Amino acid sequence: MAAPPTADLATEMAGATIAGPALTVEDKAEILESIGMGGISGVAPPIDTGLTLDERYELCRSVGEECIQDDELRNLLDKKPVPVCYDGFEPSGRMHIAQGVMKCLNVNKLTRAGCHFKFWIADWFALMNNKMGGDLKKIQKVGQYMVEVWKAVGMDLSRVEFIWSSEEINKRGHEYWPLVLDIARRNKLARIMRCTQIMGRSESDDLAASQIFYPVMQCADIFFLKADICQLGVDQRKVNMLAREYCEDIKRKMKPVILSHHMLMGLKQGQEKMSKSDPDSAIFMEDSEADVNLKLKKAYCPPGEVAGNPCLEYIRYVVLPWGGKFSVTRGESNGGNKDYLTYEDVEADFVSGELHPGDVKPALARHLNEILQPVRDHFTNNVEAKKLLDTIKKYKITK
Repeated sequence: MAAPPTADLATEMAGATIAGPALTVEDKAEILESIGMGGISGVAPPIDTGLTLDERYELCRSVGEECIQDDELRNLLDKKPVPVCYDGFEPSGRMHIAQGVMKCLNVNKLTRAGCHFKFWIADWFALMNNKMGGDLKKIQKVGQYMVEVWKAVGMDLSRVEFIWSSEEINKRGHEYWPLVLDIARRNKLARIMRCTQIMGRSESDDLAASQIFYPVMQCADIFFLKADICQLGVDQRKVNMLAREYCEDIKRKMKPVILSHHMLMGLKQGQEKMSKSDPDSAIFMEDSEADVNLKLKKAYCPPGEVAGNPCLEYIRYVVLPWGGKFSVTRGESNGGNKDYLTYEDVEADFVSGELHPGDVKPALARHLNEILQPVRDHFTNNVEAKKLLDTIKKYKITK
C-alpha cells in the first residue's frame, strides 16, 4: 500500500472507509481488496447478532476493566441499533502484543455485539506529542503499518472504520475547531493539565504548548466522531471523564460510555505497562519466534507470586481469551501435560507450586508464537507489507 487514501477518493471508491493523505489512483483496487471494506459508507448497517440483549451486554462489558456507567451501556445497546465505538492511537513505532492482539479481541467482541468501530489514526496528535521526531511522513507510514498488523492478526474489518485525523479535521474544520475552542473555554488550565497522562506525560514535565492543547482536542474527537462508547485503555480515563463533564456543562443527556480495557504490564520487574522505546519490555507483533522465546526466558516470573507477574498477565489477557486454553507440556515426573481452561486454575496451581515458571515460560512462548505466526507470514510474503516494516524498523523511536 503506497499511502492512506484521501477522503475524496474514499467516497469515489464506493464508500471505502479509510480516509487519509494522498493515494495514487493505481492503489484503488488494492485498497478495496486488501482491506475488504468496499461498499461501506458511514456507520455499518444493523445486523442480526443472534444474541439477546443480556448476551450483547455481557460481551461488550467483558472488554472493559472499568465501565462508566454499566446501566448506560445496557440502555445504549437496547435503544440504539448500531452503537459507535471509538479508539484513537498515535502511530509511534512498532505495535506490541497488547495493542495488536488485545485490541483485535476487543474490537471483534464489540462488532459481534452489533457495534460499529471507528479507529482514529491520530497522526496529528503524534506530531503534537513529538513522536517519530515530529516527522509527519514517518508517522503516517507507521499508521499504515499498524493497519496492516490488524488485518494480518485476524481483526474483523467488516464493521471497522479507519479515519486519519489530519485528513478528517482538514475536511471538517468548520465542525471541529469550534468544538475544540468551546471545550477549552469551559475548562481551567489545571483541569486540562491533569489529563497529560494520556500522552505518557506528567503535569511536572516541561510540556510544549501543543501537548497542553492535546487533551482538549482528544476530548473533542469523541463528539466529532459521534462516539457512543470510548473504548480506550484505563490510562485514557481522565480525558474520557472530561468528555462526560463537558456533557454536563452543555446540558447534554447522552454521555459517552467509558469502556476502559486493562493495560498489559511490561515483561521486566516493576513495569506497569509496555514501552516501545524498550524492546525487551514487550512482545512485538512481528517478533521472530527466537525473539519471543528469548524475551520470555528473561521475563520476570517469580515462583508462586501473582502480583506484578507479567507472564501470568499474558496468559490471562492474551492466551486464554484468544484460544480458550493454556496448555503445558512437561514430563510425567514434573506433573505431566495439562490443559487449563480458566485463569483461576492457572493461578491456583502457580501459587501452590504445581505450576512452575519453568513450565509457564515455554508454554507461553509456544502459544504466543502460534498467535503471531500469521502476522510474521504477512510481513514476509506480502511485498508491500515487508517494505513497510523494513522502513519503520529504521525509524528512531522518540518520547
